[in-house]
Amino acid sequence: MGRYVLRRLLVAVPVLLGTTFIIYMAVYALPGDPIQALAGPNRVLSPSVEQALREQYHLDEPLLVRYGLYLAGLLTGDLGTSLTGRPVSEIIGASWPITVQLGVTAWLFMAVMGVLLGAAAGLRRGGPADVAVLGGTTLIMGVPFFVVAYVAQIVLGVNLGWLPVSGTEAGWPLAYVLPGLVLALYGLPQVARLTRTSVLDNLAADHVGTATAKGLPRRAVVIRHVLRNSLIPVVSLLGVSLGYLLSGTVLIEGIFNLPGLGYQIFTAIPQHDGPVVVGVGTLLVLVFLLVNLMVDLLYGILDPRIRLD
Repeated sequence: MGRYVLRRLLVAVPVLLGTTFIIYMAVYALPGDPIQALAGPNRVLSPSVEQALREQYHLDEPLLVRYGLYLAGLLTGDLGTSLTGRPVSEIIGASWPITVQLGVTAWLFMAVMGVLLGAAAGLRRGGPADVAVLGGTTLIMGVPFFVVAYVAQIVLGVNLGWLPVSGTEAGWPLAYVLPGLVLALYGLPQVARLTRTSVLDNLAADHVGTATAKGLPRRAVVIRHVLRNSLIPVVSLLGVSLGYLLSGTVLIEGIFNLPGLGYQIFTAIPQHDGPVVVGVGTLLVLVFLLVNLMVDLLYGILDPRIRLD
């Protein structure tokens, strides 16, 4: 197990470097001048101030040189400074609790609802529950989730007044229920459908037939021999989905005005604030890699037949 973890961590290093390189190049390849974006459309900076800012952020250096300087700073824990003069590490420190609360809320909604709906559909194949789950997940996949976000804000927040529509003033969990539900819809259909398929496969397995023939109660057969084995592929999807949920916070936090990491990227991109976008993007990639490692380790706990070496 120890060698497996060490090997995965070593493999993660070039993956992290490659993704940060792509993010860095993509951010600084955007059209427009970061200094002019910082000054605003109707303001002209003096040549001395503009030159000082370009030297401070190495904007006159070639792109590869700038990336090398960024990596050198990263090795010492320096994530750079925002164009507004605020350290990126300080921005991340103030924003990550909001994104973690939103991501965990959405993940819990997705995991609980997806597994329950998928299990209900699989155990009652062809019944009303199965038809409703298949039809509902198809509908969800066909509608862009930012459209769902605006509709949920209008109906549940403005018209009915059940939930806050923006901001974090109401605290957790109330302020995160609505954006968490909308974000959960991003991966809920996949979780429900995979659970349904996995349950159907296990119901037809020989060991389940043997357990039934031995006279075990239906509930015991389902819990011990069907659901446990069905959760193995679902756990993999849930782990990967957590990383995708974090990336989805960019749009959701922008719509619901939640000042988390996604909101920082949402506002930094139009301002050409490259240090913020690259710093937060690097952190999200690192979290994604660690979550995937934890999911792989969880395989061995759920199914002892899987060896990690």
